[in-house]
Amino acid sequence: MSGDIPTSLLQFADGLFPTGGYAHSFGLEYYVQAGAIRDFVGVERFVQAYLEGSAGPCDAVALVSALALGEAGDLEGCLALDETLEALKPVIEFREASRQMGRQTLRVGATLTDHPFVRDFSELVDTGRTPGHHPLAFGLVGSALEWSPPAAARAYLYSTTALLVNAALRLLPLGQLDGQRILWAAEPCIERLAREAEGKGPDDLWSFAPGLEVAGMRHATLEARLFRS
Repeated sequence: MSGDIPTSLLQFADGLFPTGGYAHSFGLEYYVQAGAIRDFVGVERFVQAYLEGSAGPCDAVALVSALALGEAGDLEGCLALDETLEALKPVIEFREASRQMGRQTLRVGATLTDHPFVRDFSELVDTGRTPGHHPLAFGLVGSALEWSPPAAARAYLYSTTALLVNAALRLLPLGQLDGQRILWAAEPCIERLAREAEGKGPDDLWSFAPGLEVAGMRHATLEARLFRS
């Protein structure tokens, strides 16, 4: 059934999956140090802005596109999608984070599935032919494992939200219950963005999160940093 969540999808979306995402806050650390985010409400708004302005219309749509491209074995389409993602991530730290997480996803995916297309694309990334951004990598592995677009998009967006919440718990005096409340509150947004991504293609990608991008650029100037972005 299309609504089923395969165990393989749970594994690749889990916080224990070794993408290295725990090293990134995607601008949250700057906002905390600047005093702009101090509490539960501030984190909730940050998460909402990140999902609405970037992760949903850009990454989730790229993931769904990659599922179709991988299923069709369209290498040129994948390379073009990767190039588009590179252009849509202007903050170097965010761009490097996406590359790192994608590279790790492809390496693990190629090893576990031994799928020819995933393996070949992973080699292209390792040799520097293409960046290998995370949503593309996630989608290509999903095409090999036959994940449905809505399930894959929901899992990806949830994983992104959990990453940001975990960063917040390390940066602010918030408890685990607060973290769970933020995740719970994000559920309607995740569901809606996953539905909106379904059926879309590479030409539908967009991202508009200037405040988060400025925070990401300023993050590099902080005197002390816990995160890489």
